[in-house]
Amino acid sequence: MALLINQDCTNCDACVPVCPNEAIAKGDPVYVIDALRCTECVGAHDEPQCKLVCPADCIVANPDYAESQDQLMEKYRALHG
Repeated sequence: MALLINQDCTNCDACVPVCPNEAIAKGDPVYVIDALRCTECVGAHDEPQCKLVCPADCIVANPDYAESQDQLMEKYRALHG
């Protein structure tokens, strides 16, 4: 399942450099996560790095993108293969 950033985002920019898939970008008014690039860090890390560094705790599961661990790994391999 891809992640999304809700309206509690403070635009601190902490999440952008830790994303291994370059899935996070400046949005209006808050940062956005490209669900087609987000693997919840599967393939790169044991847990989502953006959630670890987010001081606002505003990164949550995107209900529109329910994916299994295997699907997330396939997506990661397609992005980095």
